Amino acid sequence: MATLLVGDVHGCFQELQALLAQANFNPATDTLWLTGDLVARGPDSLEVLRYVRSLGDSVRIVLGNHDLHLLAIYAGISRNKPKDNLTELLEAPDCDELINWLRRQPVLQVDEEKALVMGHAGITPQWDIDTAKRCAREIEAILSSDSYPLFLDSMYGDLPNCWHDELSGLPRLRYATNALTRMRFCYPNGCLDMICKDVPKKAPAPLKPWFELFGPVSENYSIVFGHWASLEGKGTPEGIYALDTGCCWGGKLTMLRWEDKQYFQQDSLAKTAETDD
Repeated sequence: MATLLVGDVHGCFQELQALLAQANFNPATDTLWLTGDLVARGPDSLEVLRYVRSLGDSVRIVLGNHDLHLLAIYAGISRNKPKDNLTELLEAPDCDELINWLRRQPVLQVDEEKALVMGHAGITPQWDIDTAKRCAREIEAILSSDSYPLFLDSMYGDLPNCWHDELSGLPRLRYATNALTRMRFCYPNGCLDMICKDVPKKAPAPLKPWFELFGPVSENYSIVFGHWASLEGKGTPEGIYALDTGCCWGGKLTMLRWEDKQYFQQDSLAKTAETDD
């Protein structure tokens, strides 16, 4: 019974299948964790969603910023750009079913027995675990409701960038969404910087990667995240695992088997996208 954690798939279905074969993934006994950004940029987003959905209880995922972007396109809020590579999915006969399944997926996974937390971008140092769970539930509740287009229309923006318990309504949801799906750098006080996308060594002072700042979640849990392909899976403290290694940009798809901390990697089969957020 293995727990297999895989970085951002981004529509790279063939690479995902090859990677799972390396670890002899058996959905009857194993559990697959996916760090989000299942779709966009790679060639086979439709097949990825169909496959992941078919796994049922054998998979645990979190939504990433590109997954939310797909939902926004479907809702008529964002534009489907050619580089997104989502037209086949949006025109598929089962698109409605897949979208309705996707918007009911979580944005945070917590396994208390393993003391393991997974968020697409990580966990802001301004949150403890109870706050993280509460904010995740709030996002999940509105995404699964009939009001989800209102939320998607308001999620774009970089403010507020600092957490306080008095935040409410759409600003609270926007902060939580940014923290869970877009965050990279923070100021020393933990407030989010939503502008810089460089590798850490090129970031202007006083910005620090979120995982270099003390946070109550990282003190008590291991954290798995994706989103930041330019890290190449390197440079994080002990107990924090960066798994996005840029498969859709021509890099690799990376898997961590939790029980023995063994890594597996599958090279990209084709360079299919341009690097950005």
